[in-house]
Amino acid sequence: MDVDGNEPTCSIERSLQILGERWTLLILRDAFRGLHRFADFRRSLGIAPNLLSTRLRTLVDAGLLETRGYQEPGSRSRVGYHLTPSAMRLRLILAALQQWGDEERPRPAGPSSLRRSRTTGRPLRVALVDETGAEVPQDDLVFLAATPEVSQPA
Repeated sequence: MDVDGNEPTCSIERSLQILGERWTLLILRDAFRGLHRFADFRRSLGIAPNLLSTRLRTLVDAGLLETRGYQEPGSRSRVGYHLTPSAMRLRLILAALQQWGDEERPRPAGPSSLRRSRTTGRPLRVALVDETGAEVPQDDLVFLAATPEVSQPA
């Protein structure tokens, strides 16, 4: 909400209300890598338990993670965190962030993970494409204020 209590009109701002905190994207990255348990997230990220609890609650409330109960033999019931279809659509954003980091802030040892096609194993990169599927150079992208004539499909 903005200072007047209204929902922001900008979709980037609305997205950042959920995704704009560093730990949120790292939790999602780890969930894409197959982590589901609180202890596994904590171990992987080195995050304080109270921060992790808050971030997980935010992701559940936003519909990006769902909880599922599980129980190890001899232990109490616990909750695991699993990606929802909405979260699965964030894969592109994480891939774009990774690609930018690999290109603009590379590690001397090289990337820590690679983007590959599950089907072919070939390298993947994030790109802009138009409605025909043709790739569009990034410098051809412009963000326009939406007006009724711009936001309506032709």
